[in-house]
Amino acid sequence: MDIRTLHAEALRSTHRFVTAVGPDQWQAPTPCEDWNVRQLVNHLVSGNLWVGELGRGRTIEEVGTGLDGDLLGDDPVAAHEASVVAATDAFAEDDAMERLWPLSYGARPGRVYARQRFIDVLIHGWDLGVAAGRDPLLPADLVEACAELLTARPQLRQQLGFADVEAGPADDPQTRLLALTGRRA
Repeated sequence: MDIRTLHAEALRSTHRFVTAVGPDQWQAPTPCEDWNVRQLVNHLVSGNLWVGELGRGRTIEEVGTGLDGDLLGDDPVAAHEASVVAATDAFAEDDAMERLWPLSYGARPGRVYARQRFIDVLIHGWDLGVAAGRDPLLPADLVEACAELLTARPQLRQQLGFADVEAGPADDPQTRLLALTGRRA
């Protein structure tokens, strides 16, 4: 699968965890120590909307603080779903993977940005599954692709703020992936 397809699949996978959050779980803690479920979904929505804004040619300066604060309103699931559409549409543009995107660390091709978003979205889907008490099993093809990216480009782990933990059993790809992102299954 190409990175655009991987990203779109990760968005769909994570959305299923968002839709599984119960009404009394939005304040529940997540494996991300600084965020509860609502804050983590807000982080995902913000990231997805940034893709949409930058994909429309806006700069970081033009977006400014417009995507700060609570973006979920009264319907976090609908907010997440709308953000998934925005991110998917932005990366689906014909030139999106080759065109330079104005990122906080400099202009980079869309495929670089899509890689980072793919990893962030997929791993936070697992975080949400755990926090909501659901089976956090991720699609095997996405786990494999994500682990390959993180292994081939170790700098991505640093850029995304991941710390290694002891790797899991050799026969469990998801546990190995989670170890690459500082998580324990």
